Amino acid sequence: DTVDARRILLATGAIERPVPIPGWILPGVMTAGAAQILLKTADLVPDGRVVLAGQGPLLYLAALQLARAGAPPAALLETTPHENYYAALRSLGGVWAGRHALAKGLGWLLSLRRAGIPVRRGVRGLRAIGREQVERVVWDGGEIAADHLFLHEGVIPNTQISLALQLDHRWDEGQLCWRPETDEWGRTSLPNIAIAGDGAGIAGAEAGILSGRLAALDAAATLGRIDDAERDRRAQPIRAALARERAIRPLLDALYRPAATVLMPAEDSVIACRCEEVTIGQIRRAVRLGAPGPNQLKAFTRCGMGPCQGRICGPIVSAVIAEARGVPIPEIGTYRPRAPYKPITVGALAGWEAAG
Repeated sequence: DTVDARRILLATGAIERPVPIPGWILPGVMTAGAAQILLKTADLVPDGRVVLAGQGPLLYLAALQLARAGAPPAALLETTPHENYYAALRSLGGVWAGRHALAKGLGWLLSLRRAGIPVRRGVRGLRAIGREQVERVVWDGGEIAADHLFLHEGVIPNTQISLALQLDHRWDEGQLCWRPETDEWGRTSLPNIAIAGDGAGIAGAEAGILSGRLAALDAAATLGRIDDAERDRRAQPIRAALARERAIRPLLDALYRPAATVLMPAEDSVIACRCEEVTIGQIRRAVRLGAPGPNQLKAFTRCGMGPCQGRICGPIVSAVIAEARGVPIPEIGTYRPRAPYKPITVGALAGWEAAG
């Protein structure tokens, strides 16, 4: 079906940052968010020994949810670099305004302790080991038996559609990701398209709701349902609440900033593109042969041409190319996604062609 609209609001949300460690393609290894989805939508809990690894609030929440569902993790391996704690101290200005979010996070940590879930901090050199599936999780100085490994290193905006629409994007050094350029109402570089929520930059669920209300008010004004003065009046309390929600974000971004090895693994043997089974080493070799960016890399390796169309490997590829060329990630750019954005049936395509 084709729908005409004078204003389009994108709310694509966030996706989990890929965590390309050795063994991350083994059966039994998935993201913490994927484990949450299985728990919430299908009441499925993992059978066997579960280990969670990475950092960020979602990791702690997922561990608690599994424990409450009767599958307490055998361990939580926290990868937060020690230097992040010192960096976070420089962002304490927003603690009071974001005290409710901070209290919630501290409550999760306390609940983890009460549940008896072991937490090991400062983990480096994380690896998943196994033959036909994950059997052990190994790190520098330790290891643990595991049947499941759930990884999480934060979330990044889902920019698949906004990139395909060729909206202006910028590199966010604080969150180490690409994000669309938006104004205070969520408007993008195309006047009839706005973005709300984490798709425009990670700020959390409550902030996403508030930014959606602002975008809705602006759309109503654009369509002539309310005048600009009414829009601005209604927006004032929403903006105040949004500022409070965003106040804690600089601290969280500094504290849970991924280590360089998460963005660009050192080992050439690590798989970067799961769909086409392209390794980090193959990407580096393609750069030496003359591939300057992600889109040119496709001709050398087919990286980013699989079913996910680069949603998973895109951040890894840009970082590895930047490192191999010795330039900042913003100079490398991103894949140029094309529709369809999700897999669709041949019948749907045939019906669309017949209708056209």
